Amino acid sequence: MDAASALSQGALDVIFNDPDKAGKMFPVPVMQCLQVKQMAPSAQGGDRYRLVMSDGRHYVQTMLATQANSAVHDGKLVRGCFVRVKQYTPNNLKGKNILVILELEVIEALGVQEKVGEPVAVDSRAPQETTIAGNDFYGAKKEEEEQKPNVQKQEQSMTSRPATHGGANIYPIEALSPLAFKWTIKARVTVKSEIKTWHKATGEGKLFSVNLLDESGEIKATGFNDQCDAFYDLLQEGSVYYISTPCRVTLAKKQFSNLPNDYEMVFERDTVVEKAEDQTNVPQMRFNFCSIQELQSVEKDNTVDVIGVLKEVGEINEITSKKDGRPFQKRDLTIVDDTSYSVRVTIWGKTANSFDSAPESVIAFKGTKVSDFNGKSLSLLSSGTMSIDPDIPDAHRLKGWYDSAGRTDTFTTHQNMSSMSGATGRKDEMKTISQVKDENLGMDTQAYYSLKATIVFIKQDNFCYPACSSQGCSKKVTSMGDGTWHCERCNVSHEKPDYRYILSLNVADHTSHQWLSCFDDTGRIIMGQSANELMELKENDEAKFMLAFEMANCKKLNFRCRAKMDNFGETQKIRYQVMSASLPDFKSEGDALAEMIKQYEISS
Repeated sequence: MDAASALSQGALDVIFNDPDKAGKMFPVPVMQCLQVKQMAPSAQGGDRYRLVMSDGRHYVQTMLATQANSAVHDGKLVRGCFVRVKQYTPNNLKGKNILVILELEVIEALGVQEKVGEPVAVDSRAPQETTIAGNDFYGAKKEEEEQKPNVQKQEQSMTSRPATHGGANIYPIEALSPLAFKWTIKARVTVKSEIKTWHKATGEGKLFSVNLLDESGEIKATGFNDQCDAFYDLLQEGSVYYISTPCRVTLAKKQFSNLPNDYEMVFERDTVVEKAEDQTNVPQMRFNFCSIQELQSVEKDNTVDVIGVLKEVGEINEITSKKDGRPFQKRDLTIVDDTSYSVRVTIWGKTANSFDSAPESVIAFKGTKVSDFNGKSLSLLSSGTMSIDPDIPDAHRLKGWYDSAGRTDTFTTHQNMSSMSGATGRKDEMKTISQVKDENLGMDTQAYYSLKATIVFIKQDNFCYPACSSQGCSKKVTSMGDGTWHCERCNVSHEKPDYRYILSLNVADHTSHQWLSCFDDTGRIIMGQSANELMELKENDEAKFMLAFEMANCKKLNFRCRAKMDNFGETQKIRYQVMSASLPDFKSEGDALAEMIKQYEISS
């Protein structure tokens, strides 16, 4: 069968603009997969994939339901393959068309081919309703659940919905997404922020937020202005509530939340919030603790939960914000745990002023930001919480350890350990490439090492990626086909991306050679210019673009690297990543060589 003639050309236009006819005209449309990309892990766990599908005339961004993941895991659903889309739902979110594929079949007989035709983004000409080829979304999902008993819990929860409140179905938090409608959740408020105000030239306003928890997961909810007035006093920390639509679910702004959820809620004018009569059967708090020793392998700016015994309490200090000159109060706490490590945790504002817990209390922190300035330390986020002597197994375990042995233990800090391997306390050793390979660094646990090597080759394909230009965000942006670039994390569009390096380079020393991967900061040192500047050369001056790579070849640098086992499809191998790089200080190296010669002469 010819690939072009096999495609259901025009199907996407009908699906999004005349859905009543879609089931008749294209009962099982055939499309070509132009892209398969794994999304960041969600709070519910499990793999999620984003696709780009084409009917030969149009293409559309596509979400793959988890029950259809097997096509990716089996290696059948790949770029360039052809599929029969057996069940789907078209959606239009903020003017952007998205197709959710619930069931598909890869047509293996057509194989994998180059892109057919020159498809363009499908446009919507009319408001869309959520349909599945003429069937109700939840009705179709329920029928699918009966046929597929092994569907994952997340999709099951969207259809079974056993609990009710006032005739409404009770949804688990993990099932909430922009695609869900008409739902009620039963959740406990674990954190409530203070009311925050803003004053800008365009206007002023106020907001507050709460973290909501049920058995399935957590989600942040925010109320602005009138909703702030309506719900701030009603929602109290520790209490359980029923919350019902209308309530908007959007992509989470990760820079403002410490919760592992892809989505967040925004209260609207008619959102219904009722305090539950039954305040039980909902968890109190959920932690995902990282031991203090493990902090050494956590990258800066990540958010972690940590628990420890309070060893020291610092005095209140006041600092002034460089941004707007406002004063902030801070207090440093030192906690320890049974890994024999200690760490400094900074608390702020009212939390710092009102802190009165005695040393040897057990403190659990939820939502602390990792810093690596002068070693690892933690800072409690405004959205985070601090629990003193919580009634949880980890707290009881640490209290027992401290009373029996911890009081007399000596503790290692993370200060001045930014150049140490893992959390073992050993300094990064200078290695040759053959030593790195012979010692199998990174095979069992990640390991850090230093290396002096010369660049012999740099891959020119995919040397950078288009990133979001919002401050504090460097996530990849997607071209929308109309000249703009969209960031799903920030939910904003930009006229142009901020290109960032993801270089893959081969380096050599006198013993062997090795492939290293490096990111933007190191890429600037190697290439001598920004990725934006190099991309401009690629688009406008091919000769200078090629020259830039030639100039980078044969550079000798000092690399600080990390060796870590990583997954590549179904296989595992060690990835060698550059953490930092610097040009050699030839005077210092000359002095060191002279000293080595001197010591050799003395010994002989």
